[in-house]
Amino acid sequence: MADSAYLGEERVGKLLVKFAVPCILSLIISCLYNIVDQIFVGHGVGPLANAATGVIFPITVVGWGLSLFFGDGAAAFLSISLGKNEPEKIHRAVGNALLFSFLSGGVLILVAYLWGDGLLLRLGGTEANLGYARDYGTIIYAMIPLALVQNSLAAVIRADGAPRFAMAAMIAGAVLNIIGDPVAIYALHLGISGAAWATVLGQFVSLVICLCYLKRSRSFALSRKSFVPDLGILKQICRLGLSSLFTQLCIVATTVVNNVLFVRYGYEWNAEYGGDVALAAFVVIMKLFQIVLNVAIGIAMGAQPIIGYNYGAKKYDRVKKLLVLVLLWTGGLCLLCTVLFEAAPGLFIAMFGGANGGGAFESLYLEFAIPCLRIYLMFVALGCLQKVSAIFLQSMGLSRLAAPLSFLRDLLVILFAFLMPLSLGVMGVVWAAPAADAAALLITAPVMVGIWRKLTRLQRSQPEADAAATSATGNA
Repeated sequence: MADSAYLGEERVGKLLVKFAVPCILSLIISCLYNIVDQIFVGHGVGPLANAATGVIFPITVVGWGLSLFFGDGAAAFLSISLGKNEPEKIHRAVGNALLFSFLSGGVLILVAYLWGDGLLLRLGGTEANLGYARDYGTIIYAMIPLALVQNSLAAVIRADGAPRFAMAAMIAGAVLNIIGDPVAIYALHLGISGAAWATVLGQFVSLVICLCYLKRSRSFALSRKSFVPDLGILKQICRLGLSSLFTQLCIVATTVVNNVLFVRYGYEWNAEYGGDVALAAFVVIMKLFQIVLNVAIGIAMGAQPIIGYNYGAKKYDRVKKLLVLVLLWTGGLCLLCTVLFEAAPGLFIAMFGGANGGGAFESLYLEFAIPCLRIYLMFVALGCLQKVSAIFLQSMGLSRLAAPLSFLRDLLVILFAFLMPLSLGVMGVVWAAPAADAAALLITAPVMVGIWRKLTRLQRSQPEADAAATSATGNA
């Protein structure tokens, strides 16, 4: 407990830098697994192969969501327990989180392998990209249970006060993936399968490093008893992690709906190539969106142990300061990304290959991708502010408020994506994102104002409660 007391004493800005920066870097590095694959696949195989990785993307995001469901839930449980000076159940929370992350990963790959091509076709696969998707996915699936354990454990490590260790584990895996991609694709001529092998190798190394942390953990020590299912603790973990799960599942739903709609309306735009062109462009834009979103989530997740500890310790003034800092950091960094996207969209499209204009497909790809990027990401800062608000509420243990807000933006994207193409065609699918970003923030803002007022009331009443407790102790 003494090791965690600084969370309630150190200057909140300094704490946020310490926790959020490694968390941001860890999440961006985790993005690199898929993004680096896209870059090397796009240049080494082609835009159709990029579209194929986008077909597999929803499956991996489901896995990521399950790992955060248990991992973020256990991390929030750990932080709040330390703030309340109740550390005795933390080891069970961590053990149960790791166990159920692994088991849920097993169920996920069982579904993916048994469903086969039928699943890929429902996720946006086409006759042109199905072979690539199959080759890539078959390898990626095999690592999913262990990758889920690694993601869950990384969240716990950050909450345990070692965000740099979690970051180092992610960096090691990402570096191996970056080195492995060109070797496998170009030197070994393995194509898209080589990109998948490089990814799973990096994930495995990150897992091994995270497991090594268990020998030096600060607030818990795992034993066999830690992995015995405890339904009471598991229920609390799931409640605290529900917002993270909804966030990721909504990304899946949004991606799948967009994949299908881009293919459908893309072929109306261009009968020969339109569907695959639109899907290839959307996959690239979603990777850029994922980077920005992970910057925002990294800020909020980095703040999570600080928020949980101080809220549990009833230091509401510090919680308010954290809320201001989280929103300012998120808004500033995301606005910077927006400026870059709007100023040089072609540069970001070219990063992922297929932009040399050497054929009909490539020319159409450029024609569609550049305006699509500018429109889709124009209000990304608003969407990110809405997402971090939900995570902030989750960190306070307010799951009933956090859960619906976590999927609000994505639900609106899906709704607008179905409605707007009726009059705008394929570009209606693109405009659905900025419309949803603005609407979601307008709905979330009053909720956060109410939370601010609640914290202010609690802050004002706390001195009276402390005085009453001191008086009662003196009388006793």
